[in-house]
Amino acid sequence: MEPIIINDYCFKRVYFWMQYTPEDLNFTEIAIDVYYPKNKKANGLVMFSHGFMIGPDLLYLPKRLLAGIFSNEQAPLFANYPSYFYNYTSAIIKNNWAMAFVTSTHKQNEFTPTTDFGGNPRVGQEAYMAASYLICFGATSTFYNASRSKQFQFMNSNNVVFAGHSVGGAHAQVAATGFDNLNAIGEATKKKFDPIVYDRIIFPRVTEKLSTWGEESRAKPVGLVQLSPVDMKNPLFGGMEPYRQKLATIKIPNLMIVGQCDCACLDSSQPPAWSSDSTITTEYSQMAPAGSESWATVANVEKGSHCGYLTAPNPLCSMADSSSQCSRCPGVDKYKPVGDETNFTTELFQRFIDIYPANSGFTGTREEWLKSSFVEWLNKKSPDDKVNLVPFSDGQYVHHV
Repeated sequence: MEPIIINDYCFKRVYFWMQYTPEDLNFTEIAIDVYYPKNKKANGLVMFSHGFMIGPDLLYLPKRLLAGIFSNEQAPLFANYPSYFYNYTSAIIKNNWAMAFVTSTHKQNEFTPTTDFGGNPRVGQEAYMAASYLICFGATSTFYNASRSKQFQFMNSNNVVFAGHSVGGAHAQVAATGFDNLNAIGEATKKKFDPIVYDRIIFPRVTEKLSTWGEESRAKPVGLVQLSPVDMKNPLFGGMEPYRQKLATIKIPNLMIVGQCDCACLDSSQPPAWSSDSTITTEYSQMAPAGSESWATVANVEKGSHCGYLTAPNPLCSMADSSSQCSRCPGVDKYKPVGDETNFTTELFQRFIDIYPANSGFTGTREEWLKSSFVEWLNKKSPDDKVNLVPFSDGQYVHHV
């Protein structure tokens, strides 16, 4: 299918199979919703990892096989359109950026190696591969056709802001460490990463290993945005701590948003995303050890829930905010999807992108990041005059070491 064009932006859905290394016998199917400028000169890319599975179709694979034999029509991956729930695409228009949303065939079971419930760096590796694919081949699934790939390339650079919500926020932490670290940490933790991509047909064509693509064709992380990130300690996967420790040394703008009333990221996550108690190990403290030069920052949304970021309601996500699951903020009217917190999130992405020069990563120092127009906008009681933030112990609304 050719891209859908609305005003000055195109929408395309891209599919491929990948192996984490050529030696790995496991395959996973990747689906990407991508929005990119019609002029095909995007200054950067926001790659967003979603936070929950929307409903697996157990007959998906046989249906996909039949479709491949009898039709060219591309069936949706598990009828799963992640951009529907995280459609912040109006935020990218001002600066001519692209935005993509990635999902895969991970199963909804925390005890299997293909889980998407946190603790699994594989999902972050997939987000990195998805971003690199879009940079190298553009918005097409036919990577093996050089002329077609060239026709669908849309990036002026390989600059990527990795972002995500819930477990997707934790997965984005992994992707934001970059290829060399994904490769090195993967080697050390037995999650090797030097992937190859296959076409989704009966006799598939295949790319070379990602390490051979050339640095300019691989995603260059220039920022990280985590919305209520949720992790899980699981002996099968090893968790994301090594990646957060590496992020503590990486000089890119790094933002975590948590909700005052969000049990999923403040209580259930292992470790919790953030805590006012400095003796508790958190995702934030692993990214920003005391006394470090970490670029990590965190802000806390008053009445913020786990699902208030969403651009459409979702029953699976809403369970996390139900009174049976969460005892924080009793009697408080927490944010619901498609409301003020959603609009705040869209503006947050736009202002975050504003700090990047065209076709460039952030060019300032750590001090300049902490005094940037974005942090200045965020560091107040009500950044957008609707949503309030909770002040930290020093009276500031953005915390950093």
